[in-house]
Amino acid sequence: MLSKLLPVILLLIGTAGGIGAGIMMAPEPAPEEHAEESGDHAEEITPELPGAEEEQREYIKMANQFVVPVVERDQLSSLVVISLSLETKAGMNEKIHAYEPKLRDVFLQVLFDHANMGGFRGAFTRSDMMTPLRTALREAAQKQLGKDIHDVLIVEMSRQDV
Repeated sequence: MLSKLLPVILLLIGTAGGIGAGIMMAPEPAPEEHAEESGDHAEEITPELPGAEEEQREYIKMANQFVVPVVERDQLSSLVVISLSLETKAGMNEKIHAYEPKLRDVFLQVLFDHANMGGFRGAFTRSDMMTPLRTALREAAQKQLGKDIHDVLIVEMSRQDV
C-alpha cells in the first residue's frame, strides 16, 4: 500500500515545492500610480531630439534586393536575401541613385565577407550577429558617400536553405 502512495506523495511535495519557489521568485508587483482628479493638468511636453530642427533626414530604398550565397564545406548551403534602405541627409536621393552601382558593389562585398565569417549560420538574426553587419554596411556607405549617410537599415532579411 505504501509503495502505491509514495509516488503520489512525492508528486504532491514536488508540485507544492515548485509552486512555492515560483511565488518566492516572482518579481514584486509594480507600484500603482494614480493620477489626481483635479482640473490642473501639466502641459504636454514633446521631447526634442538634438539637431531635429536643423537637419532633416530621408530614407532611400535600394532598388533591388541583395542575394548572398552561404557556402559551407565548398557547397552552397543557403541563400540569404536582404533588402536595404539608406538613412541620409535630405536631398541625397539623386546622388544615391547615381552612385547605386558602386554602393551595391561595396554592400555585396560586406555581405559576402559576413557570410564567409559565418555570420549567416545558425541564429543569424541575433543582435550580436547583426550589429557588426550593420556597422560594416554603414562604414562602407560612409566611405563612398561621406557623413551624409547616417545609417544603413536592414528592411527585410530571409534565409532559404538549399
